[in-house]
Amino acid sequence: MRFSLQAHAAPTIWHKIGHVRWSLVALLCLLAAIGSVMLYSAADGALAPWAGRHALRFAVALGLMLVVALTDIRFWLRNAYALYLGVLLLLAVVEVSGTIGMGAQRWVDLGVINVQPSELMKLALVLALARYYHGLNPEQVRRPVMVLLPLVMVGVPTLLILKQPDLGTAVMLLAGGGAVIFAAGLSLWIVGLAMAAVMGALPVAWQFLHDYQRARLLTFLDPDRDPLGAGYHITQSKIALGSGGLFGKGYLHGTQSHLNFLPEKHTDFIFTMFAEEFGLVGTLTLLAVFAAVVGSCVAIALRARNQFSRLLAIGVTTTFFLYVFINLAMVMGLIPVVGVPLPLVSYGGTAMLGVMLGFGLVLSVHVHRDVQIGRHSWGD
Repeated sequence: MRFSLQAHAAPTIWHKIGHVRWSLVALLCLLAAIGSVMLYSAADGALAPWAGRHALRFAVALGLMLVVALTDIRFWLRNAYALYLGVLLLLAVVEVSGTIGMGAQRWVDLGVINVQPSELMKLALVLALARYYHGLNPEQVRRPVMVLLPLVMVGVPTLLILKQPDLGTAVMLLAGGGAVIFAAGLSLWIVGLAMAAVMGALPVAWQFLHDYQRARLLTFLDPDRDPLGAGYHITQSKIALGSGGLFGKGYLHGTQSHLNFLPEKHTDFIFTMFAEEFGLVGTLTLLAVFAAVVGSCVAIALRARNQFSRLLAIGVTTTFFLYVFINLAMVMGLIPVVGVPLPLVSYGGTAMLGVMLGFGLVLSVHVHRDVQIGRHSWGD
């Protein structure tokens, strides 16, 4: 049975619940369960301090995700700009009175919880860009002048995040925003010009990098230049990845992780610990789950019947894909270490919240997939 949200009678909450893509929800629960299992192993077979909290945080985030999913997609259309400006304000607050952690000023203390606004900006930016391009026709999208405001919308938070400093999140913000702009129908010659400008700016950007960021880049080019210092993380990660073999060393039996050779095993390098314990077969299975999540989200985006919903789903899906790609490439030494966690598997509160809220928006697109919104409508 199918319902249409175009009908005059508003669908009941039970109708909406019935149209949630529960297969996607199940995949997300599976990823979170894998995360809890690995965090249990990281703590040498104990729920504290990570596995128990991870499971509890996921349960809360799951509830919030479903609330977002059942909220009318037109609500997010109406409030896209307001949400963007609110998160941008939080980023500005970080510069003034942010909480410092792990050598960077990235958190805002709200009393009950410390929030990392840069994680929320990934969603707020996608919402705002989707709202902007929803109001343009294809001819307007292709005009070079119409890309100026989106560039400002992407550039301002990116600069604020770079000042924290958080290079990994800044790169993800640029890539996620660029994906929405490209999906909106931007001319290929403008995309090529922008890429050329970015490449040309790299020598200039080098001058503004912090010393530890330069060290990470040099270590990426030559990991053996400082194996006990800047190159220690990636060297130990590669050893753990290779030692897992085909089937791994067995759950709770990873030597690199349990003998504390592997740093940040509960956050950025949790995939390395997983590979050591479950081997190639386990890692391919985990990658298949991630691929299924991305594929499900792409299918939702293709099914959307209005520009806002389509761009929103594409933007969130791209952000999630970048999370996975950057983390895996980082722990394998294919890109410099930038501090991006593996979504829903790594330990981290704000990152999990941001990811789950994003999936809530994608599910909202699916639940309200038959909504038709006029190009100049504010969702009323």
